[in-house]
Amino acid sequence: MESGVFLGGGGEGYGEKQYLALKYANRHGLIAGATGTGKTVTLQILAEGFSAAGVPVFLADVKGDLSGLAKAGHAEGKLHDAFATRNATIGFDDFAYEAFPTVFWDLFGAQGHPVRTTVAEMGPLLLARLLELTDAQEGVLNIAFRLSDEQGLPLLDLKDLQALLVWVGENAKELSLRYGNVSTASIGAIQRRLLVLENEGGDRLFGEPALALADLMQHAPDGRGHVNILAADALMGAPRLYATFLLWLLSELFEELPEVGNPDKPKLVFFFDEAHLLFDDAPKALVDKVEQVARLIRSKGVGVYFITQNPDDIPEDVLGQLGNRVQHALRAFTARDKKALRQAAETYRPNPAFDTEVAIREVGTGEAVTSMLQEKGVPGIVQRTLIRPPASQLGPITPEERAEVLAGSMFGKKYDTPLDRRSAYEMLRDRAAQAAGEAERAEDGPSEAEDAGEEGREYNRARRYDPTPRAKPARKTTGKPRSSRYSAPNSIGEALGQAVLKELSGTTGKRLVRGILGGLFRAR
Repeated sequence: MESGVFLGGGGEGYGEKQYLALKYANRHGLIAGATGTGKTVTLQILAEGFSAAGVPVFLADVKGDLSGLAKAGHAEGKLHDAFATRNATIGFDDFAYEAFPTVFWDLFGAQGHPVRTTVAEMGPLLLARLLELTDAQEGVLNIAFRLSDEQGLPLLDLKDLQALLVWVGENAKELSLRYGNVSTASIGAIQRRLLVLENEGGDRLFGEPALALADLMQHAPDGRGHVNILAADALMGAPRLYATFLLWLLSELFEELPEVGNPDKPKLVFFFDEAHLLFDDAPKALVDKVEQVARLIRSKGVGVYFITQNPDDIPEDVLGQLGNRVQHALRAFTARDKKALRQAAETYRPNPAFDTEVAIREVGTGEAVTSMLQEKGVPGIVQRTLIRPPASQLGPITPEERAEVLAGSMFGKKYDTPLDRRSAYEMLRDRAAQAAGEAERAEDGPSEAEDAGEEGREYNRARRYDPTPRAKPARKTTGKPRSSRYSAPNSIGEALGQAVLKELSGTTGKRLVRGILGGLFRAR
């Protein structure tokens, strides 16, 4: 156990012990086989082996059977005699029933501690994949994320993103000039997809407190690694949400963990059950991201193991990164099945003792064709291996037993109570309320304080400003009052006289009068 994880017995009579070397466990792996051939038990014994070696494990429990890891098997079980016979066959003399330190997680918070992340941490690429957006809609989503950064609007949960998209729609004309076309049709389509996600329960994935990756890599007081089990039986009702969440988790591990080179054993082993869901109808950009993670995350000390029915469910570029392989039986009923069986057999290093293609077709339940990496990372010769029995309970535990495990968990206080901080939704709501208040005040007219402030500003500009009109002082006049001099004429003669008087009082008239008077005085 110190140098590897014991898988079972291989070779003639199944007496040769087969191990998965810990120092090559971060080179990733594959567990494949048809339904009912024993993939789940293989996953369970691998999780046990890694935990016993001090390696934390994260796995998704699709069928609910893996919760038995939290409880020791017992001699009264109906398979005890069969287990004893198998242990004698493969030479597993120190077999003993035991439970393993288990932490239950659940995206919906029903069967485990809630698992959350923020919308910002998920990012536009994975969120667009989750929402099945078109390229144009993904472009609008990228603009929203960019504005979130520039405007200081944190995106923590779905209501934050929904509120930000409303704001983007209201300012689409101005934003289009800077970022490109922002159509209301695209915004509406994104909002509809967010509504569908919310109805499926996906809104529970987004929020705080967000999952801290360090909490997945904890150890029990006795040094064994925690087995983190994600309850995925209900989650499988939303397969795209399941696949996107696990891919996000892988991406976060890749981004946050430091480089460790080639450690003696992994820091974490990640099991991705129903792996075909990750690649069904996936765009090339997403497949490239998975390949990048698979290629580089091993240097972070993380081993990734894909579990699926057929190896051809995994793209070739990703499949080529999986060095440790456990192949359970494949059924060849169609021409496609036969082709897949032949291709699967060709990927193994041949064993002269048997035909690999025939062996993959003939192995029974609890038996597999295995190939593990050996010295210098060279694939081992393929072996027919009888898988060892699990030490923990085979099958699920009861709801009461699960509740007992959750009650004793160290993570209950940290994750069970949601947290709603001030974020984009609250900030945009306050902005809208402030704008509405200003518009209302503008309709009601300026206040006294605003009037006084405006008058002060006008005074400082050397202007007289008085919002209330003031009566002007009366002008002293001599002779006939102005009102009588310029009163309305009563006859044509008066009108003509007033016109002449007005003209004479002007500049031209004054010149004319001076000329006449000057002529008269000169004549004398």
